[in-house]
Amino acid sequence: MNDKIAGKFRGTGVKAGLMYGMAEFYGGGAFVIINTFFLVFLTKALGMPAALAGAIPMVGKVWDAITDPMMGNITDRTSSRFGPKRLYILIGGILSAIAFVSLWTTIPTRSTTLQFIYYIVMYCLFSTCFTIIMVPYNGLLPDMVDSYDIRSKFSSLRMIWSTVGAILAGLVPTLMIKDTLNTSMYLKVAIIFGILFGFAAVVTFIGTWEKVKSPVKTKLRDSFSEASSVFKSRSFKIFIGIYLSGQCAMDFVSGMAIYYVDDVLGGYDKGYLTMLMGVLLSSQLIGMLIFTPIMTRTSKRTTILIGAPIRLASTLGLLAFSYAGAPIVPVLLLSAGVGIGNAATLTSIFAILADMADIDELITSTRRPGIVSGMATFARKISAGLSVWFIGILLSLVGYDAKLAHSGVSQALTTQRGIAMIFIVIPAILVVLLLIFGYIFPITNKEFDIVKKEIGRRRGTDGSIASDDEKRILERVTGFKYEDLWKTSNEHKIRS
Repeated sequence: MNDKIAGKFRGTGVKAGLMYGMAEFYGGGAFVIINTFFLVFLTKALGMPAALAGAIPMVGKVWDAITDPMMGNITDRTSSRFGPKRLYILIGGILSAIAFVSLWTTIPTRSTTLQFIYYIVMYCLFSTCFTIIMVPYNGLLPDMVDSYDIRSKFSSLRMIWSTVGAILAGLVPTLMIKDTLNTSMYLKVAIIFGILFGFAAVVTFIGTWEKVKSPVKTKLRDSFSEASSVFKSRSFKIFIGIYLSGQCAMDFVSGMAIYYVDDVLGGYDKGYLTMLMGVLLSSQLIGMLIFTPIMTRTSKRTTILIGAPIRLASTLGLLAFSYAGAPIVPVLLLSAGVGIGNAATLTSIFAILADMADIDELITSTRRPGIVSGMATFARKISAGLSVWFIGILLSLVGYDAKLAHSGVSQALTTQRGIAMIFIVIPAILVVLLLIFGYIFPITNKEFDIVKKEIGRRRGTDGSIASDDEKRILERVTGFKYEDLWKTSNEHKIRS
């Protein structure tokens, strides 16, 4: 690791946390733009059928199933004077800026088949670049600090950057793209944000550090079995449930926002989308400031149990105001509730992720933050891809006509009602699942301290003996019998 570059920023204060968290400006902003505008770009601007357009991100997810586990393994196997994760954050940040712009570049053809092939290739390219930066980034914090509370603080600062990125990504495009049929405006937005995303990654590279440790000695062909073995952890499986349900719910909101405002409320030309996204994301930032101290004083699980009901009630409240000509003020107030509730989920997710490498180490005796973060990153991209895919399918099922949209003609009344149901009911169902997963998640401050203590025992740095109560807690957290913990063979049990 290059201490001359990162050493002066090393610490546990706000400055160090902000520089660590800045890369999430890219992580939080990129998918807001993609979820909000990519399907619109394909269907309205290019006239591609909704079901076909929605299939493009799903093809990208199949590709992610290959690249994400491999990148996690590559990260853990890499040795670099900069620190392997920081090196890939720098490389991935530069490549991502280029790939993001290519995603919104049009080709001189009206052939739907050629467009479909082109955007599949571009989406896979973007997904690969996202993997190169975000897999190492998601595994960086466990190798920076050990403290449960400091990890929580850094994760909260990371989520603030995520929300800032989401606010800018949610508002700037709506202000610039006045005409959803104008392809050149999408490209201008992409160029601006591509530069910002690359800059954010460079700042995080400069302002972070990694503990010196030996690379994991695994073969590249073992990437998939290694990655699959992460799911033997009970806590990780429940965490993935929290991650997918929480993020998919918000992806449906951002992905359907234009359709909801334009085709249901009939207020796109009145600036309703800018208002809705502004309120939604600003309230999310306020929610971060509210839930960060709550999480610090209670647990990462508690914020989910508080925020999910707020989010659910606010979402269902929109049912009363989802029709053409509905007053915008109640819609905005309820959107603020959705944003505040979502802040609780975001505040918790990445704070929890930082602890999953410790649970995995207790099970396998191997430090594999890259593998763990690789599967978490894959889950994030699955949430985005599934959301866009399902939106495309559901829009087709409710009779959405891309040709009418491309010509600027309103959709049928039954289609408008269907769009409202997609925008409201699907996120509500996902938030219910989020609440269930949050309720059964087994780790608070108490359990985490016991896990770290047990790792110390296994390493030989703690001479105490585990009590029966501690053994029961460790078994509940890991899903393994106490005597079966700390075995390298647990990495490969998935194949037995």
